[in-house]
Amino acid sequence: MKRIALAVATAFATQTAMADVAEAQKWIDTMFQPSTLNKQQQLDELKWFMAAADKLKAKGIKEINVVSETIDTHVYESKTLAKAFEEITGIKVKHDLIQEGDVVEKLQTQMQSGKNIYDGWISDSDLIGTHFRYGQIVPLTDFIAGDAKDFTNPGLDLKDFIGAKFTTAPDGKLYQLPDQQFANLYWFRADWFARPDLQKQFKAKYGYDLGVPVNWSAYEDIANFFTHDVKNLDGVRVYGHMDYGKKDPSLGWRFTDAWLSMAGTADKGNPNGVPVDEWGIRVADDKCTPVGASMSRGGAANSPAAVYALTKYVDWMKAYAPPQATGMTFSEAGPVPGQGNIAQQIFWYTAFTKSLTKPGLPVVNADGTPKWRMAPSPHGPYWKEGMQNGYQDVGSWTFFSSTPVERRLGAWLYAQFVTSKTVSLKKSIEGLTFIRESDIQSKAMTDMAPKLGGLVEFYRSPARVAWTPTGTNVPDYPKLAQLWWKNVATAVTGEQTPQAAMDNLAKEMDGVMARLQRAGMKKCPPKLNAETDPKQWMAKGTAPWPKLANEKPKGETVPYEQLLQAWKAGKAR
Repeated sequence: MKRIALAVATAFATQTAMADVAEAQKWIDTMFQPSTLNKQQQLDELKWFMAAADKLKAKGIKEINVVSETIDTHVYESKTLAKAFEEITGIKVKHDLIQEGDVVEKLQTQMQSGKNIYDGWISDSDLIGTHFRYGQIVPLTDFIAGDAKDFTNPGLDLKDFIGAKFTTAPDGKLYQLPDQQFANLYWFRADWFARPDLQKQFKAKYGYDLGVPVNWSAYEDIANFFTHDVKNLDGVRVYGHMDYGKKDPSLGWRFTDAWLSMAGTADKGNPNGVPVDEWGIRVADDKCTPVGASMSRGGAANSPAAVYALTKYVDWMKAYAPPQATGMTFSEAGPVPGQGNIAQQIFWYTAFTKSLTKPGLPVVNADGTPKWRMAPSPHGPYWKEGMQNGYQDVGSWTFFSSTPVERRLGAWLYAQFVTSKTVSLKKSIEGLTFIRESDIQSKAMTDMAPKLGGLVEFYRSPARVAWTPTGTNVPDYPKLAQLWWKNVATAVTGEQTPQAAMDNLAKEMDGVMARLQRAGMKKCPPKLNAETDPKQWMAKGTAPWPKLANEKPKGETVPYEQLLQAWKAGKAR
């Protein structure tokens, strides 16, 4: 009888395994194409996931809970990839989609309470400084070498992830696994810029060619030209600039997402300025201990370059953007360029690429190609070669030490699945948020490039390394980020001058860091410098930079086609 029972059990297990393989093959054939792997390689990878899942199910893990913000890529994961993972591995995934602010709030709650809310989180790499210092996030480097050794995909290929350097802390360890990535770039109506009549008119007025602006002076000239000289095109009132300014948390992203560094506020350094970063926060010689944001402490948050950045933001929005822009939030302003009346936008997220390629939009040709293009954002007069030139968002898988290890392993398995080479290229096509070099260089991306307005060309270019997320100088992202939108809003409304707004912001950031210094952190807590005359810091030849006598040098532009050729030749411009 025992032999019969064993034979029946073996036959059942074999039948089940064959059914699982058939399920995997179905997904490969119908949903996971294209891929940088061939179908046999995909099947081999999925077989590994099935075997790893069996080990977890034996430990009692049948369902896991994860969370991310609501963007197209994560919607695809939640609706499609979570289902695929369950059907292939037998582990059910509840993938919640909530607003970015809610993700941060719940993340803070788990940090403070130690209670497990989610087994895995897609948290922006902007929090890398926070995660590293508090010691509540499991370093993936340690996890992979320890508890997750038998649950880490042999084909994970960490070197293929283009954002891994952004999720690596000062201790050299990887803390988060990139899941999606997008940049803020310059957006413009290439069809309008190519019109001979407008080119002639612009050249006559400004003395240089209408093209992709290299500096803020040219951006301002182009904004003025379309708003006040051109005014109307094809019966539509046009504007030379688009932005948003409502007093809302999203206004903070508008600035913390590297606006100051685009003006040239920070020091040189890759991926972030050293010792002063894009938030104007200085770290000590150990490149880890925050010592202040105010100029009096060696920071640059209220420096001439930072004040210039805020001034231009306010002036441009009021002079060159549609009147309703000052009352819009990030999500409300995002679709506006697609309505066909915006000539250019200096601060435009590539996450909007897909929504601006929809057939029938005024900015899309009949053949599906866009009338617009994207290019590197221009930089301000304080900017120097070697500085960060823009922002990249890198939503990354993050795991708490307070999460039971078996549940954490289940979430880690799912995280690897949704970033695996089996599915990542198809996911990149769905969300246009690239994470792997192999996907970017694939034939599928080459074929799609003509309809994506320069997105593929940018990510293949050497220019992309100057677009980076918030760095490790920021000791507590949630506590410090909320200071930005409230202070910036006072300059938008005219309640305070840009100088007063930035002075208050710098003072408040120092106040928060002083409290963090007293509270204590496990690694690199802030230790504020004593206040001194800012002139002593500005005399050192590094940030904070002294005020320029001329903040508007001559405008400089470059033809878009020349820019593309430079990228192909391996040059940034």
